Amino acid sequence: MGLLLATTAGLVIWIVLWSLGYSGLDSGLLALVVIVLGAGGRIALRYLLGGSARASGR
Repeated sequence: MGLLLATTAGLVIWIVLWSLGYSGLDSGLLALVVIVLGAGGRIALRYLLGGSARASGR
């Protein structure tokens, strides 16, 4: 669910900045950073909170 929210927030940031006159590439890169941070946070939390992913059988 968190990854979906990060993706949605990144795309909203991209559309808003692009409509305000920023470059589409710059806005897209900022949206990509938000999405990558969301994915990285999801992966990190899996290992920090639940121990090893292999040990839990996922």
